[in-house]
Amino acid sequence: MSNCKASCSVLLVLFIVGLCSVCQYSAAQVDANQTANLIINASISRPIPETLFGIFFEEINHAGAGGIWAELVSNRGFEAGGQNTPSNIAPWSIIARAVIFVPAGGVGIYNPGFWGMNIEQGKVYKVVLFVRSLGSINVSVSLTSSDGSKMLATANILDSDVSNWTKVEVLLEATGTNPNSRLQLTTSRKGVIWFDQVSAMPVDTYKGHGFRNELIEMLDDIKPQFIRFPGGCFIEGEWLRNAFRWKESIGPWEERPGHFGDVWMYWTDDGLGYFEFLQLAEDLGSRPIWVFNNGISHQDQVDTTAVLPFVQEALDGLEFARGDSNSKWGSKNYRGNYLKFYNAIRSAYPDIKIISNCDGSSRSLDHPADYYDFHIYTSASNLFSMTHQFDRTSRTGPKVCNSDIVEMASYAPLFVNVNDRRWNPDAIVFNSSKHYGTPSYWVQKLFRESSGANLLDSKLQTNSSTLVASAITWQNSDGKTYLKIKIVNFGNSKVNLKVSIDGLGLSSQLSESTKTVLTSSNLMDENSFSNPKKVVPAQTLVENADKDMDLVLTPYSVTSFDLLTESNSIRMPQTDSFSRSSI
Repeated sequence: MSNCKASCSVLLVLFIVGLCSVCQYSAAQVDANQTANLIINASISRPIPETLFGIFFEEINHAGAGGIWAELVSNRGFEAGGQNTPSNIAPWSIIARAVIFVPAGGVGIYNPGFWGMNIEQGKVYKVVLFVRSLGSINVSVSLTSSDGSKMLATANILDSDVSNWTKVEVLLEATGTNPNSRLQLTTSRKGVIWFDQVSAMPVDTYKGHGFRNELIEMLDDIKPQFIRFPGGCFIEGEWLRNAFRWKESIGPWEERPGHFGDVWMYWTDDGLGYFEFLQLAEDLGSRPIWVFNNGISHQDQVDTTAVLPFVQEALDGLEFARGDSNSKWGSKNYRGNYLKFYNAIRSAYPDIKIISNCDGSSRSLDHPADYYDFHIYTSASNLFSMTHQFDRTSRTGPKVCNSDIVEMASYAPLFVNVNDRRWNPDAIVFNSSKHYGTPSYWVQKLFRESSGANLLDSKLQTNSSTLVASAITWQNSDGKTYLKIKIVNFGNSKVNLKVSIDGLGLSSQLSESTKTVLTSSNLMDENSFSNPKKVVPAQTLVENADKDMDLVLTPYSVTSFDLLTESNSIRMPQTDSFSRSSI
């Protein structure tokens, strides 16, 4: 966790839907037979911050519980609902609830997980449980088909003395595959057995840290420069009594009480807690952005006289992440309210960047902040019309969005389990065994190399209101410099585009050039489990790439032209990421 002590909060701007969903939404009608000129001056550039594109994770749509966190058991502590709402044991069910004779398979309980456990042949699963009984026990721990008729893996727990709570671990190797499996605990012996904190996880997780491999690999593919966590509304709760409390999400998993997220209406065991999010940021090589509660929920709040415990909790959270190992937490690895948070954090951690979660684009903020969060949910067409929304934003005060003041941008919501869709659209769709990226996800991947690049001076001349374009220079790990042109055609007509590139130098050449297009023949096309790559970027070679090119843009498309420059005329300035200006 060494990297987690480097920077626990930086900067954030959040935009949602819009250009990222260009293949999913209807757009305004435009004139046919469009033409456009794009003039690029490669000799004039501004550095783009290394932090520009990242991800925003929220516990919504079962994105964490039953999602990226690989725990297979739902409600492992039999306490869903917690102390503040009615407790229940769902989805646990009883096997042979009322019988005269013990059936061949025994009696017991089973858990179907989050709409079925994905069990794969040859893989090993670790089951951990706490058990207590006044007599000896012989308990079968099994992974079975959804109805219990087919055994996929099983092991027996034999113990003559479990009069005190006893932790038991077993490894199960699956002999078959079933994406809709369940965990069973059964016995054929007479007696009373108590179970608590039952966990089942695949041994093979992302870097061994408990995350579902294929879902985190999709995040790694877009190279996020930061990860904001653990959410927005999830942090607040509908009521403060159900807000996320980071201190209750650390330490041994079996000691975490869990809580009921009453905004998105489901229970989380908080196995995916504050420490795990910091670990995920480290595993992805991303800067962590921690969102904490400042004493508000959707329905209630604390006043300034009672906010100090929330201030201290924020300071303790920072100490946990980056404090001295001898410190208390480091060893464990409203305007008045806001000012208390700001002053306390600034005093204790002057290098931490503080983001105010309010819109400062239309009026000046009445409180200090390093950045503010422009947080918007709207349609693609509305967001497209906001291309120049921040052109008139004051260049004094906190940074937010636009050419010289944006620092970070992220898409949300990030994940959705199809069995509990609380929001639409989302970037990555999954169930227990399958997953795919929506067109929004593929747009994020197209722009992943913009962080840390340089924005070139460009001018788009067109009679269309549905075109936007930009050009950057970017250097890969091999030291090769690319000139990348990205263009969004938000209209329903093809566009004949003439590109002119100046400032490359007389000896420069363009080679190994490619064209990547994200589009589809039908505006309403989308990806699915049956056809996960129906709408994905398609790459082709660009023949005879030159400083002057005539190109054709497909309707409803995002296009990236990647041109390798064989020239030393383009300079790549090296600038500290936190002092960079922005696109």
